[in-house]
Amino acid sequence: MTTIAQILKDTKTGMDKGLENSKREFSGIRSGKASPNMLDSVRVEAYGSTVPLNQVASVSAPEPRILLVTPFDKGQAKAIEKAIRESELGLDPAHQGGVIRVPLPSMNEQRRKELVKILAKLAEDGRIAIRHARTDARDKVKKLDSISEDDKKHAEKDLQKMHDEFIGKIDNMLKSKEAEIMEV
Repeated sequence: MTTIAQILKDTKTGMDKGLENSKREFSGIRSGKASPNMLDSVRVEAYGSTVPLNQVASVSAPEPRILLVTPFDKGQAKAIEKAIRESELGLDPAHQGGVIRVPLPSMNEQRRKELVKILAKLAEDGRIAIRHARTDARDKVKKLDSISEDDKKHAEKDLQKMHDEFIGKIDNMLKSKEAEIMEV
């Protein structure tokens, strides 16, 4: 038998997943600084199949505007370089003595604004996931027969409070990432 406590716990887990997903999506958006997870979306043709870059190389950011990609197998360097160049990230990697240097071009105002729009959409996706978790939980609470109306009302207030808290977290992430991107 499900209880209000169980429903609230499941809802919090669902909202956490929405928040974590938004964090992951946000970290893939390029700000002014190099970040190793900027290349997470790059897929490399290696050993007869397409694999994520992090399975064939390590990525580091030794300087604010440079990524360093070190292939685990030196023979894969050309394929990795090609995959980075052909990705939609607009990067121009250069192979030098076993490592691939990926300089980040400086962003112009228009590109920054485009990235902020993308961020806003990703934040909205996160908010939608949180709202869905709240709505599902609300429906489950309404279906509980063995609980008084007062308890149901309290549960709905708790759900709303949890919802507001998670929406606030996403809004804060959005604000700080926007500030990071707009910083010249």
